[in-house]
Amino acid sequence: EVQLVESGGGVVQTGESLRLSCAAAGFRFDDYNIGWFRQAPEKEREGISCITSGSAATYYADSVKGRFTISRDIAKNTVYLQMNSLKPEDTAVYYCAAGTPTSVLDTSLYDFWGRGTQVTVSS
Repeated sequence: EVQLVESGGGVVQTGESLRLSCAAAGFRFDDYNIGWFRQAPEKEREGISCITSGSAATYYADSVKGRFTISRDIAKNTVYLQMNSLKPEDTAVYYCAAGTPTSVLDTSLYDFWGRGTQVTVSS
């Protein structure tokens, strides 16, 4: 059974940091791109970061570039999203997903999704 489980969300203040984890099981983890997405209330889900299969490349949306870092631990079948200098506009439910997309931040091209973890940044 394919599983993606996010953890690490919480409530922080502006400028603080969080590290999200995405634990994967049931598929060949390193063969897939792993993306991080987020959805704020009344907004569409947006792609914010991706690490490609084999960790060959990483991608970031402009809104998080320079503040967030994605990484992959093959031994633990886990992808991390280190989030620094958090802002209130980063408040959202964060999801990880696995896929083999040509468009690395396109939500419609991912096959497997986790259930999400809430991140709230207070001002």
